[in-house]
Amino acid sequence: MTETQPQLPDILAGPILRRLTANDLVLWLATSKPLQMSLHLYADDGSAIFSGDIAEFSAEPMRIGKRAYIYIIHYRPLEPFPANTLFEYDLVVHTENDEKSLIDYFPEIAYPGRKRPVIVFKPQLDHLLHGSCRKPHYSSEDALLRIDDELAKKVDNVEERFSLMIMTGDQIYADDVGGPMLVAIHQAAEMLGLFPETLSGATVKSSEELLQSELCYYRREELLPRNKENKTLLDVFFGGTRKPIFTAASAHNHLVTLAEVSGMYLLIWSPALWPFIDMAKADISESHRDLYSSELTHVELFAKGLAKVQRMLAHVPNYMIFDDHDITDDWNLTRGWEEVAYENPFSRRIIGNTLIGYFLFQGWGNNPEQFDDGFLKQLHSCFNEPGGQQQDRLIDYLLDYDHWNYSLPTTPKMVVLDTRTSRWWSETSLSKPSGLMDWEKLSDLQQELMNEEAVIMVSPAPIFGVKLIEVVQRVITFFGHPLVVDAENWMAHPGSANVILNIFRHRRTPKNFVILSGDVHYSFAYDVKLKYRDNSPRIWQITCSGFKNEFPHGLLRWFDRLNRWLYANHSPLNWLTKRRRMRIIPRQPDYHPARQLFNESSVGRVRLNAEGQPTEIGVLPASGGEVRFYSEE
Repeated sequence: MTETQPQLPDILAGPILRRLTANDLVLWLATSKPLQMSLHLYADDGSAIFSGDIAEFSAEPMRIGKRAYIYIIHYRPLEPFPANTLFEYDLVVHTENDEKSLIDYFPEIAYPGRKRPVIVFKPQLDHLLHGSCRKPHYSSEDALLRIDDELAKKVDNVEERFSLMIMTGDQIYADDVGGPMLVAIHQAAEMLGLFPETLSGATVKSSEELLQSELCYYRREELLPRNKENKTLLDVFFGGTRKPIFTAASAHNHLVTLAEVSGMYLLIWSPALWPFIDMAKADISESHRDLYSSELTHVELFAKGLAKVQRMLAHVPNYMIFDDHDITDDWNLTRGWEEVAYENPFSRRIIGNTLIGYFLFQGWGNNPEQFDDGFLKQLHSCFNEPGGQQQDRLIDYLLDYDHWNYSLPTTPKMVVLDTRTSRWWSETSLSKPSGLMDWEKLSDLQQELMNEEAVIMVSPAPIFGVKLIEVVQRVITFFGHPLVVDAENWMAHPGSANVILNIFRHRRTPKNFVILSGDVHYSFAYDVKLKYRDNSPRIWQITCSGFKNEFPHGLLRWFDRLNRWLYANHSPLNWLTKRRRMRIIPRQPDYHPARQLFNESSVGRVRLNAEGQPTEIGVLPASGGEVRFYSEE
C-alpha cells in the first residue's frame, strides 16, 4: 500500500434501488464520509415532483469505518406513487462550494438519453427477475450484466420494464473467496479504515495478527476453530474425513473479520474502489502463485463489468434473502453443527460478522420499517466501540433475531422465506439434517397465505428439487454424513416436509403458487399438481442458479439422465418419495428431448398473467440469448 492516503470518492457504492412500493422508495448507499444529501424526484418530462434533505426522513447513517458509512434513504410520499408511470430520481451532494449529482460522480449511471436513473412502480408483478450464487472468481461471465443489456433496450418502455428482481441467496461467498479478491478486500479495508477487532478462541488474537499470519492467504482452514480436546470439528462430525466446521471444501480464504465482510460487499456492488486496488501488491506464497494468477484473470474480468452492474442496480427494485454462503457453507444444517459452532467464540464471531454484513448490505433495505430504533441502536453501539464486547453483544442479538423473512404488498403477494435461522431440529440425531423451517414458522407462513388467490413464494432452496440428487443426499445422510453432500432440501426432514406439503393441500391457501429458488447451481422448472383432486392448486417450481457459478458439467449430465430414467412420471420409485401424492412434470429447456436441467450462469426471467400464472419461464445466460422452459402438456 502507498504511505499516503488516496483521495477516495465520496460515494463508494450505490445507489441501489432496494424497495419501491406505493408508499416507499428505499435507496442504499455507501460513502467515504458523512454527506449532506438531498433526494430529488422528477416526472418523465423532467418537471420536479419532490426535493428534500434526506436527514429529514431517513435513519442516521451507520459508520462502519473511519472512512465508510452506510445510508438507507427511505422516502415515504404524501400521496402513493402512481403505478406504471416512469419517473426519475437523483441524489445531490451539497458542500460549501458546490453541488454534485449522481451523474457527476458516475457518468454511466444513467442510460443513453437520460440524465438520471429512471424507475417505475409496478404493483402487478408481470415480469420478474431472479437468481442466486455470484462468485467473483468463478470462470464464467457475470450474468447480472445481461440485465443491464436488457434494460438498456427497454428503459423507457413501461410494459417491458422488469417489476423487480429477487436475489435468492449466496449474494456473496464468505466461505469461498479467491486469493485476488481477498487481496483487494484487504486493500479496501485499509483505505477505508474499516475497524480492527480482537478475536477470542483463535490462534490469532486480532485482525492485525490475521493479516500478518503466513496462513492469511490460501491456508485459513488451518486457523479455523478446534474444540476443547483440540480435535478439529471435522473429527467430531466425520471421524476424520474431509470437512471441518466451516464445511466449504474451499474455505482456504474464508472471511473472518467484519472489515473483510464489508470490503467484500463494497467490491462486488460497485466499481468505485477498484481503481485504487493494486493486485501486484500481494504477499502470496510461491506454492499458490499459479492459482492466484488463474483466479486473477476472472476477478479482473468481474471488476470490469461492475459499472454496468451498478447502473442496473440503480434502476430495478432489488430484494434479497440470505442462504448459507452469505454466512458460511452448511449454516445451521444440523443441530450438532449449531451446538458446536455457537459454543466456540471464534466460530461464533465469524458467523456473527457475516450476519452483521448481511444486515448492513442486504437485509436492511428489504423493508427498513421492520428494524426499529432498538434494533438500530444495537448496531450503532457496536460501531461506537468496535471490535470487542459490543460486537459480541450485537452478534448475540442478531443470532436471536428471527424475523429476517418479509413480504411485499404486490399482486400477487410476494412472500420471502428465511430458511436458515429457525430450523426444525431432528429429534433423533444431532447429525441428521434440520428442517428448513420449524413448525411455528411454517404455521405463521400458512396464516400469511390464507385467502390469497395467488402468491409468489421465495424459497432459497427448491421445495421440489431433483429427486435423484435428494435420494443420494438421503442415503449419505443415513450413514451419518449430511455435511458431505450438503443435504439441504425440504424433503430431508419429515416434519417440515409434511407441513409444507400440507400447506399446498390446504383448501384456503392460494390457487396459484409460483416458487422461486436458487442454491443448486443449475436451473429447471416443474409444473406441480395434487393427484386425485379436481380443484388442485397449480404450483410452479422455478429455479435459477447461479448468477456466476455452475454445477460440475459432466456430473450434472449424468444426474439429469439418470433422474429422467429412474423418476419418470410413471416410475414406481415415485411412491417411495414424500411427494407421491403430487404429480411433478419437468419442463424441457428449449424443447430439448433429453434434458431437464440447464447448467450455465444465468439470470431467471418469469412473465406472469393477471392471475399470477407464468406465461413464460426462462433464463438469460451470461453468454447471451435466452433459454425457455416449455411444458410437455
